[in-house]
Amino acid sequence: MVRNKLYHIINLIFFTLPVTSFAQHVELLQQSKPVSIRGLSVVNNNVAWISSSKGYFAVSDNGGKTWNWQQIKGFERFDFRDIEAFSDKEAVIMSSGKPALILKTADGGNTWKVKYRKDDSIYFLDAMDFDSAKHGLVMGDPINNKFLLIETKDGGENWDTVNGPDAIKNQAAFAASGTCLMINDLPTIVTGGSSSEIITKNKSGWLHRSLPLLHGQNSQGAFSVAEKKKNLVAVGGDYKNDQRRDSTVCYSVDDGLNWNLASSFPSGYQSCVEVIKDNVFLSTGTAGTNISTDGGKNWIQIDKQSFNVCRKAKRGSLIILAGDDGKIGILKK
Repeated sequence: MVRNKLYHIINLIFFTLPVTSFAQHVELLQQSKPVSIRGLSVVNNNVAWISSSKGYFAVSDNGGKTWNWQQIKGFERFDFRDIEAFSDKEAVIMSSGKPALILKTADGGNTWKVKYRKDDSIYFLDAMDFDSAKHGLVMGDPINNKFLLIETKDGGENWDTVNGPDAIKNQAAFAASGTCLMINDLPTIVTGGSSSEIITKNKSGWLHRSLPLLHGQNSQGAFSVAEKKKNLVAVGGDYKNDQRRDSTVCYSVDDGLNWNLASSFPSGYQSCVEVIKDNVFLSTGTAGTNISTDGGKNWIQIDKQSFNVCRKAKRGSLIILAGDDGKIGILKK
């Protein structure tokens, strides 16, 4: 009798957990295009934009099922690491490398205008985020021991340098998915290299807090941050050793004041994290895609394919992933 009850309990646990864990999966939409996608902006359940290497961008108006790819004339060698879209017509795109560039389109990508340009190789742009259709920030690697930070108040038409946070020697941010910078209530940056930190601006200035993630090498650190209310999650690791799992995720439940390593880690290096709903977070990287249903404490792998970025619709439920070789996927339930 006892043995039968125990057998029943074990079976109940065994057959219940996989349903909960793997109810969501990644459906591959397209691949085999010779570009690396790192920029992704999902406007709603229909409209999404991506940006990539070799001067390409693409727009979908049917929830990612099909994409209209275009190469921006005159910018064929540029690596567009981030993009912010506001509609099917209007978007701002950012190029890392030399020169550092920000372009804008108001006609669905038919024409682009340069809004910011720096030819000095000291400028390297890492990420961009907007908290409204008018206000946005772009951050770049440190110059003279300060992270570069530029701001727009008119939807990307004009950009002005503002006071960025201090940086220590060999500290940097990663242009891996455009998500090492976040504007929620406050501008927030996560870093790597010599120091893995979360840096938040408040009324008194920039506040630096250490993160318990891998760091010390130029390939290690925090690569992405996401927030839901006071629950923050930062992901990263070592992109040169992407199967290393320890110290790849940490979380905070008190608005970033204190941080804890996850109890169970994702499948390895993660370059992007996104909020799905409440305390459910999705992360992805070259080591696969993972999900947490408890605010970042525990993670389960749901897909083994390599992606660079995952983003949820600003207005809607659509979640798209993108990566190297033009790979694009969608999270399905």
